[in-house]
Amino acid sequence: MKIITPRNLLLAGAFGVLAFSAKFATADSVTNSAVIAPSCCSDTPTVSIVDTNSADSAKIKAKPDLLKTCPVSGDKLGEMGDPFKFVYKGQEVKLCCSGCKKDFLKDPDKYITLIRKADKKADAPAKN
Repeated sequence: MKIITPRNLLLAGAFGVLAFSAKFATADSVTNSAVIAPSCCSDTPTVSIVDTNSADSAKIKAKPDLLKTCPVSGDKLGEMGDPFKFVYKGQEVKLCCSGCKKDFLKDPDKYITLIRKADKKADAPAKN
């Protein structure tokens, strides 16, 4: 029979804590189906992000994303299945996959600018 020493107990506890915290560290920092309200502790509201792949998407009014390519990867939308859609600050965003969302959130203004440029091109009158 093995003797349980304080060192072994400490090691087992440390591994348990690491395993438990790793589960939460890998979770997405932004909840897909929630709208994040302004913070009560500051004047700056937090960003609102809503996953339009959810059942509540019919309630969302957002500017449509007219880009035919993923603003993050540049891949044509639909090549890898249905585009991953969500609303960012009132703007619908279509990405080629959910993996691009992480990169989008690192510099969203850069990608929103690309989406809005596509809107302006679509609104411009056709030259005959």
